[in-house]
Order: sequence, then C-alpha cells, then structure tokens
Amino acid sequence: MNISRILLVRLREIGDVVFTTPAIRALRHQFPDAYIAYVVEPHAAPVVAGSPHLNRVIVAPRQRGARGLAADLSLGRALRASRYDLAIDFHGGPRASLLTWLSGARERIGYEVAARSWMYTGRVARPRALRARHSVENQWDLLESLGIARPDRRRDPVEMPADAGVAAAVASRLAAAGVASDDRLVVMHVSAGNPFRRWPFEHFVQTAAALARTRRCRVVVTSGPSERDAAERVIAAARAAVGAAGEDDTARILSCGEFSLAELRALLDRAAVFVGGDSGPLHIASTSPAAIVGLYGPTLPARSAPWRDPARLALAIEPADLPCRPCNQRVCAPGDFRCLTLIQPGPVVEAALRCLQT
Repeated sequence: MNISRILLVRLREIGDVVFTTPAIRALRHQFPDAYIAYVVEPHAAPVVAGSPHLNRVIVAPRQRGARGLAADLSLGRALRASRYDLAIDFHGGPRASLLTWLSGARERIGYEVAARSWMYTGRVARPRALRARHSVENQWDLLESLGIARPDRRRDPVEMPADAGVAAAVASRLAAAGVASDDRLVVMHVSAGNPFRRWPFEHFVQTAAALARTRRCRVVVTSGPSERDAAERVIAAARAAVGAAGEDDTARILSCGEFSLAELRALLDRAAVFVGGDSGPLHIASTSPAAIVGLYGPTLPARSAPWRDPARLALAIEPADLPCRPCNQRVCAPGDFRCLTLIQPGPVVEAALRCLQT
C-alpha cells in the first residue's frame, strides 16, 4: 500500500500526547516524504505544535451535546476531503474512534474495543486490565503492522521542542525574580488533574522549605491554570516555615506567576530538578534535560515513568505493598488516598538532593 498521507489522532491528556511523540518520529523516519497531520485537543496541542515531524496540527475543541456532534461531523468531512491513506487512533475513546472513521482513510488502525472495532480496518488487542507495561509501548503496538521496530528509550525518547522566543521570555522572568546564572532551580508542580494524583499540601510545603535551605538552590512553584491559588499558598506557607526557623532563605522560594505549557517546557530547560506527581507537567519535564523526582500514588512507574535516555536521572517515589494499586482513579477503595498520603516529604527531599548532586 502506498502511504503518502497519514492522520494521527490522540485526544485528551497531556501526558498521553507526550507518549505518542516517539511514534511520530518513527513514522516520519519510516515515511520520510509523507504528509502527517495530528488531531489533538487544545490543552495538549502545545506538546506537538512545534514538532519537526508533523506537517499540520489540527486542534479539535471538545464541545458537549448537539453542538459538539455537529462540530465533529464537520471536522470529519474536512478530514475525509484530505484523502488520508492511513489513520492511526492512539486513543480509542468514542470521539477519537468516530473521527478516525469519519476520516475515510483507506487504512484505519486502532484498538480492539467493544462496539467500536468496526470503525477500523486494522485492530490491535488491548487488555482491559491495567498492566505494568509502559504507555509508549502500548501505543507502539499500533505501529507493528507497518514494519516499525520496537521502541528504545535511548533511540526513541519523548520530545517537545522548546520555543526560542518563549525561552528568552522565561529567562527574563527568572532574572527579574533574582535568579543568578549559577543558581540551581527546582521546579515543583503542586497540582494535578484529579485528586487521586494530588500530593498533600503540607507535604509540598515541607519539601519546598527543606530544599530552599540548600545552597544556591531556588524553588519555583508551579501549578495548573485553575489552581494558581494553591501554588501561592504553598509559597507563602513554605516561606513562613523557613522564616520561623530563623533563616534568611525565604527569597529562595520564588513566585513567578503562571506558566503556560510552552513556558513550562522552556523553564525546565533551565531547571536542575523537577518534583511533581504523575501528571502532564512531569511528562513535559521528561522531554527536557532536568532530573525528575516523580510521585506515584494510584499509578505505576512501569506504566508512566519518564520515557527517555536512562542516563538522564529519573527517580520514582511510591508507597510499597498497597493491594489497591494501581487503580482506575474513579473511587478510592480505602477512602483516604493513602497511596499518596503515605509518601512522606523526607524521601522526596532526599531524592531531590541526590539529583542536585549529579
């Protein structure tokens, strides 16, 4: 089959889109002259917006009800008019399946899912049970029929190029906050997409205060756009904790305002360490040189740890011997989110200090 036009579909979460970037690069290598387009939702679009391997990024806002269906049907007509030879649905959800089918691509590859498998011409089995297998490998299963070799962390890392203009603006913000060229930055992300991945507030405060006492270390606290108040509360409480100890290190905990996804990516090129839960920002950090301390509660590092060259340090902190892990993150069986509350600040601080010494 001659493949000259390829459509990729991956909706929803930032981290899941990051996990497709090795496959994008592999497809470009396999089909160097092909036109490759990617359908993504707005909040994750910056991950692939600067990809050198894509010809077009199609942003598909999510709308509810009849208006949303009408918008998807309109997008489907536009995709069909583009006459794709191959469409790959990395998602498998109802909307992604529909858009893949509506594209009319001659070859449509997706997961074998109940009630929707008929939308694909090629189907790949996907067990319903959560497996200790990395998401990059799970998504790569869709490429096997194309003769593409299995992924390797060194050869096929995740990627998100930083924008030079954005990087310059971030550098100016850091300089205005008093960050010197030899300061080592710890970026601490204090929010998550759902409560199942949110480390307790007081644990972040203790960790930020402890790291602020480290010579030449500055802590930048970031959050999602809807949780800026949470970041400011962590900053204020950590500064108070440092000041109460009679130490003059409160200025080491920085308040630099909100960072967009592109700005966060640029910030992480300047960072020595990233500390945060298993959410989108951790996976953005995976595309940077920064060392990573990841906090894994309901999820497993085997499924979602940074997919990059093992020479770049990435440490996983997780609770031991909890029979309820991993979970589907819909209901906390014990009711107290113990998978995260059992992770204490001490091991996280120790891991971050180890990263700073490398």
